[in-house]
Amino acid sequence: MPFPQTELIESALLNGKWDNSTKPSQIADLAKSVVNGDFGVVLQSPLAKKIFVPSSTEDGQNSGLFNAGSSLTDKPADDDAIRLILAVACLHAFIQINWTGPDLDFKVLDVLQITASDVTEESLNQRAVSELAYGGEPAYHLTQYAMLLRLAQLLLDVPSHCASVPWWKLRVALVHQQILDEPAPLPPVIISALEPLAPIYAGDPELSGRLELEQGLLQHFVAQDKIAAEYFIKAARATGMEYELTGALGKRTKFQQNELSQLVLLAESQLKVEERTADSSSTKPSSTGGQVPETLALNDDTLLEQTAFTSSSPSAHARLSHLDPSSQPPLHPLDQSILLAMCLNVKNTSPVHGLTSEQMTPYVSRVISHPLNWSVHTMALLLRARLESTRTRTVERATLQLQALIEQMPTADAPVAERLRYAHALPLPSKWEMEKELATRFLSLGAVRSALDIFERLEMWEEVVKCWQAMERRDKGVTIVRDLLEGRKAEADVVLARGKAGTTEARRASMDLAREAKLWCLLGDLEPEHAVEHYGRAWAVSGQTAGRAMRSLGGYHFARGEYAEAITCLKRAVAINPLLSRSWFILGCACMRVEDWTEARVAFGRCVSIDEEDGESWSNLASMYMRMGANNKMVDESAEDASDSVPFENKLLAFRALKQGLRSAYENWRMWYNYMIVSIQVGELSEACRALGRVVESRGAGAVDEDVLERLVNAVTRAPTVEEAPQEGPEGEAAAQAASNPNEGRGLLRPVKHLLEDVVLPRTSSSPRVFRAYAKLLTWEARWDDALKAAMDAYRCSAAGAMEAGETDVARWREAVGDVEDVVDALRNFGPRSADGGAKWRLQARSIVRTFMGKTRDAFGDEPEWGKVEEMLEELKPQRRDDDA
Repeated sequence: MPFPQTELIESALLNGKWDNSTKPSQIADLAKSVVNGDFGVVLQSPLAKKIFVPSSTEDGQNSGLFNAGSSLTDKPADDDAIRLILAVACLHAFIQINWTGPDLDFKVLDVLQITASDVTEESLNQRAVSELAYGGEPAYHLTQYAMLLRLAQLLLDVPSHCASVPWWKLRVALVHQQILDEPAPLPPVIISALEPLAPIYAGDPELSGRLELEQGLLQHFVAQDKIAAEYFIKAARATGMEYELTGALGKRTKFQQNELSQLVLLAESQLKVEERTADSSSTKPSSTGGQVPETLALNDDTLLEQTAFTSSSPSAHARLSHLDPSSQPPLHPLDQSILLAMCLNVKNTSPVHGLTSEQMTPYVSRVISHPLNWSVHTMALLLRARLESTRTRTVERATLQLQALIEQMPTADAPVAERLRYAHALPLPSKWEMEKELATRFLSLGAVRSALDIFERLEMWEEVVKCWQAMERRDKGVTIVRDLLEGRKAEADVVLARGKAGTTEARRASMDLAREAKLWCLLGDLEPEHAVEHYGRAWAVSGQTAGRAMRSLGGYHFARGEYAEAITCLKRAVAINPLLSRSWFILGCACMRVEDWTEARVAFGRCVSIDEEDGESWSNLASMYMRMGANNKMVDESAEDASDSVPFENKLLAFRALKQGLRSAYENWRMWYNYMIVSIQVGELSEACRALGRVVESRGAGAVDEDVLERLVNAVTRAPTVEEAPQEGPEGEAAAQAASNPNEGRGLLRPVKHLLEDVVLPRTSSSPRVFRAYAKLLTWEARWDDALKAAMDAYRCSAAGAMEAGETDVARWREAVGDVEDVVDALRNFGPRSADGGAKWRLQARSIVRTFMGKTRDAFGDEPEWGKVEEMLEELKPQRRDDDA
């Protein structure tokens, strides 16, 4: 087959739409059947039977099921195309039975042509589920037709000349991730192999957009939301979609009189949108023939079904200002998928506050308004149900909508091809995940028994145990787990109904090791007194692959202060599955306890690489940098120069870590305090100023760090004033650069003034150091009257200003003498420059000294410093020339 023909077939498989310009052939017919959803026809075709012939040897690579690399024709290129078509058929059939519905019309045994009497559908499925366990995480044991996913994996593992094979491996990996208990790390080659595809599909906006979107979804599944967001934006650029979240006047309730600004998403597709017939765009229930899921009405006595917009905002994007918010054109389903993906990212990267759902709602509403594809509309309704589940007026519709989505899965209201066309472009959950979500919703509403019934049917035993614990029947949970482990309870009542109860040993043998290990871990959680034994048993049963066993055992030791044992267990856990940030965090904390700063730094570094919004890990990472000296040696924190022994590079890394962490922990005053200290040490004084302000706003006047405040004021005042700075020549250029430096002089003046005048001074009236610092700043600005007032305020709350007659503390009195000297100096310096010409400054200074002497003469008149006070008084005697001045 010529290469262009292969290219057309690959594009059709990727897009889910058949290109009628493709020349008819046996291979093209197979590919067309895959696109149309006729997987049984494809997987039981003569060409398929040539591949799916039981292998005579089990080489371990393909489980001995068939010879994936066998030759089918005399053309290697045709063989590669056939294997790709069969792999896609297997993958899409697997998605159909477990994600989109309806049921398949063939069995796996019909495909593999296995005639051995001891091989059944159940045994094949159990074998596949066991083989699909990955990264120490078991696959969901009630996954249907799991062998189809294994067949797709094996077919795609054969070396091929088809350009799209790496893309299909990405799709298989995405599906595989969703059947595991926890996300597991993928081989880096899956992402790196996609790089050559971008130029190949650059000329096709739809395929290019799909490629970026699906890479973003993979990053979303492994919690790399920042990277995912970048891919989603690239996807929108590739398809040419224009979009903007803006405001428009409108009404949200039935009784609203005045129009208010409402959030709206304006969006327009550049891809061609295929028109649907009136019947196919219906949103009626599937039983009436509609081809998209039913959109339940809100039926609320106050809220409108949707916001009634009256006008768009004049600030809208120039290319979207022509759109009417209440009547926007339909979007292409791929663009709708991109918007839903962006909506997920809004949820994951915004701070936790009330605006998150408000930001997401316009995205979802824009998609729901034009139902063009079954899967896309299902995903949009699911996201709306999640958003509405937290609001009193919409929680009922949210629950009913979720239930309706589950019930429409087995129906045949929409063609298989339409259901699967955008399945890879959506984070659509599997059938069991949707049912689990419904059960969790019931649990949150207090309907524990309804949730329990669903969890038991899904055989999600961990959730079953939680339900029994919620009903204060922990003993019941223990009994269930022990019955499962000891074979007294068959794990699939469906199997019993088929007459396959068997003996206890047969039941135990049917349970794969990964799942048995999980049950032992669950029993360890339920029986803390035997936890070590149960977790150890799980580790042994799994062949030392159960990451959960080591995670649980590490947490057990950490809680009891057995840090060395915890570190050993947690290192094993993260070696198996390094994607779980909680394991890394506890490992880091354990390393901190044993003062292994280097290992702790590595652990917290992995935490923040997994979750960039983990403020606590950023804080701990900064703490590790500040404890590590040159060559990563431990710093002796008891030493006076402990901070000096930390290399500047480490301090800078600590500064950056705290700055990043504060984005997601803005209210954490301790992090702001640490950030302030580190900012001072690395010379980022403007940031130290901001941090001190946040600390004082959070903790009040008592949290003012006077040392830091004085250092900030000194950084401003040590630079030349505007009048002193040279204006021309090299010195003038240097002065101009200094003026723009945010960490000294005029560049730092504004934030320091804001800190003092708007944050600190309104909250404190009893700190002489604060007032002196303020007076120093005002002096630098040549604001003499204000500087004098600040100096007087400092004196009033100083030791001298608060001293009463009868004081006997000599040290306090000597401090007070210094306060008197300070205020007299201030009056002497600022008085002559004040607005009234300084006529009264000498009298005021003399009055202060005489009052101080009158209060303390009896107790301290014999002290050596008394003579200093008398000299001050003598110097302040009225002089004729001063009066004339």
